[in-house]
Amino acid sequence: MKKLVRTLLYVMPVALLFSYFPVITLGSDATMNFELSVAVIWLVVFDVVGMVAAVLEFRAKIFAMVSRWWMWLLFPTFVLLSVVWSLNVTRGVLTAGMLWALVVAGFLVWHLRSWFDEGFWQRWLRWFLGAGLFACLWCVVQCVMDVAGVTREVTGMCAGCTYAMFGFPHPNGFFIEPQFMGNFLIAPAMVAAMLCLRKCCKKYNGLRSFNFGFLLVCFFVYSATIFLTFSRGAIYALIVGLLVMTVWGVVRTRKWRALWVWPVVIVAFLMTLALQGLMAEVSPTNDTYATVVAKVLNHLSLGIIDVREKGDDSPVVDEGGAGILAPEYATAPESVDDRGEEAVFDGYVAESTDTRLRLTSAAVEVWRRDFRTVMVGVGVGGAGQALYNAGLSPAPKEIVQNEYASLLLETGTIGVLLFVVTMGLAVVLALRCGVMAPVVTGILVAYLVSICFFSGLPNALHIVLFFAVLITMWHKETRKL
Repeated sequence: MKKLVRTLLYVMPVALLFSYFPVITLGSDATMNFELSVAVIWLVVFDVVGMVAAVLEFRAKIFAMVSRWWMWLLFPTFVLLSVVWSLNVTRGVLTAGMLWALVVAGFLVWHLRSWFDEGFWQRWLRWFLGAGLFACLWCVVQCVMDVAGVTREVTGMCAGCTYAMFGFPHPNGFFIEPQFMGNFLIAPAMVAAMLCLRKCCKKYNGLRSFNFGFLLVCFFVYSATIFLTFSRGAIYALIVGLLVMTVWGVVRTRKWRALWVWPVVIVAFLMTLALQGLMAEVSPTNDTYATVVAKVLNHLSLGIIDVREKGDDSPVVDEGGAGILAPEYATAPESVDDRGEEAVFDGYVAESTDTRLRLTSAAVEVWRRDFRTVMVGVGVGGAGQALYNAGLSPAPKEIVQNEYASLLLETGTIGVLLFVVTMGLAVVLALRCGVMAPVVTGILVAYLVSICFFSGLPNALHIVLFFAVLITMWHKETRKL
C-alpha cells in the first residue's frame, strides 16, 4: 500500500496535466456539463487508496488526527451545508464533493509524510519539473500544428486559441483554456527559480541531484510558455508571485541576488514575443511580425500601450449585446477566407475584461438583494442559476469568472470569512517552510491572484494539490532546511 501511494504521488503532476483532454462526456443539463478527466479520476483513486492506507497505518488514531484539522474543516463543511439551500443542488453536490476530495488529498499527503524520505522528494521534484517541460513542449507542438493548418480535432486547440483570433495561436495544452495551462506552470516556474537561488547560495543540501543549468533552463522555458499562452491571468499571477519571492529574498538576505530572476523573465517574454511574430508571418492571416508585436503589447497592457498603426484599432462589435467572454471562449470563423484573411482581434479585447467586470458586478448585485443571501448566499453551485433568474446572464451555464465574486454569491459573508480563515492557516504553514517559505508563499499569492480570472475547481485541481505537496515537502516538521 505504501508503494502504491508513493507511485500515485509520483504521477500526480502528469495526471493533473490532463485536466480536460482526453475527456469522458457523461451528458449535460441546462446548467452544466457532466465530464470526467484524467485529473479527476486520479484524485478519486488517490483519495480511496490513501484513506485505506491511512486507516491501516493509524487505525484508532485516525479520528484524533482528523479532529486536529477542525479549523481547516470549517470552510468545506459550510460549503457542504450550503447544498441544502442551493439553487442548483446537482452542481452544488458535485462542487462540494470536489472540494472535499481535495481536502482529503491534502490531509493524506500531510499525515502520510513519514512515508516520504529525501529520495522520494528528489524523485517527485523530477516528475514535477519533467511534467512542466512536457507541457511546454506540447504547447509549442500545438502552435506549430495550428499554423500548419492541422485541424483542432488533432491539435486539441480550443476554438478561441487558433491563429485566426490574433494572427498567432496561444496554446491551451491539455486544458480547456490557455489560462489554466499557464496557471499550471506557475508553481514549476517559481520552484525552479527558487531552487536556482538556493543552488547559488549553496545552502540547500537537498539539491545534489539537480544541475544549476537544468534548473535555469526549466525556469526560462516555463516562463516563456506562460507568455506563449497569452493568458493575462496567468501572466499577472506569475509576476505577482515572483515579486513576493524576490522582494522577500532581498529583504531577508539584504543582498540583491534574488533579482536575477527578472532578466530571465524579460528575456523569456522577448523571445516569446519574437516567436509570436514569426508565427504570424507564416500563418494564413495578413498579420506581420510588427502588427502582432503591437497587438500583444496592447492586449497584455489592457490597452494602455498602443503602438499599432493607424487604422488597426477597429472595434469588435458584439451584436448580441451579451459581450465577448474572452478570446478563449470566442468561436473561430469557418475559414480564413471568410474573413478576408483578417484576424478576429486586432489588439486589446476590452470585451473580455468588461464581461468579467459585468458578471462580477452582477454577482454582487444579486448577493445584496436580501439579508439571507448576504449572510449565507444562494448555496454552492447556484451562482449561474441565480444570475439567470435575476435576468443578469443569458443562460444558467454562464459562470461568474471570478472565484471571489462567485464565492460571495454562493456562500455569503459567512463563507467568505471562513475562506479567509483557511487562507490564513495556509499562510501560517507557508511561513514555516524555512528557507523555502518565500517561494511557497509566493505561489500561494500567485494562485490567489489567478482566481480573480476564473471560477470553479475541476480545471484547476493543481492549485490545491501542488500547494499541499510543496508545503509537506518543505515544512519544518517534515525535514530540516
